[in-house]
Amino acid sequence: MTDLKIAFYGGSFDPPHLGHMAIASALLRQFELDEFVFVPAFHAPHKKRAAPTSAFDRYAMLSLVTANEPSISLSKIEIEQPSPSYTVETLLKLKSMLRDVRIFFVMGADSWSQIRTWREWESVLTLTDVIVVTRPGFPLGVEHVTSEIRERVIDKRGSWQGIIDEGQQHIYFSDAVNTEISATDIRRMIREGDEAWLSQVPKEVANYIEKYQIYT
Repeated sequence: MTDLKIAFYGGSFDPPHLGHMAIASALLRQFELDEFVFVPAFHAPHKKRAAPTSAFDRYAMLSLVTANEPSISLSKIEIEQPSPSYTVETLLKLKSMLRDVRIFFVMGADSWSQIRTWREWESVLTLTDVIVVTRPGFPLGVEHVTSEIRERVIDKRGSWQGIIDEGQQHIYFSDAVNTEISATDIRRMIREGDEAWLSQVPKEVANYIEKYQIYT
């Protein structure tokens, strides 16, 4: 019998911002999760950007903002890999390591819209439960996925009731958070000297970025 419910949220987190933390807090409540885990990528293979900020810095910033959050943590499972890791590989590893845990894979609406570009994307969407979080500018549709995938989708937008069926895996659409904060915009503001970015990241992240001159 599966007792624990743990969500894994993969991404660059370059940098971690208040939107990321809001997603963690909201999904912990909505889906009654036992733990929410950030999984920083060494370098997301599907992203066109040449290279992210060093994995060391991104992991350090996430460590700072999760240190005092008992139900929120982070994993090194991808950044310790010798080469870029694909989500399907990470999920298979997690399933083998956590056999008695119900795993939820969290992605944003932007990733959902591009899911067909991911390696073995149908496996990514069927290996575990999936939570897709809304994001302004990225409508949540199902036209781009197969009928088999569509049958797994449960739209929970407008509802705080989380898991529908304890015995089956689903893809949940959630609007528990609908933030416009963007890591890309934060990096741009820092480069341009626009201090508005300071209100979009946790204080610990802002201090780290300024002290070590990340993004400048």
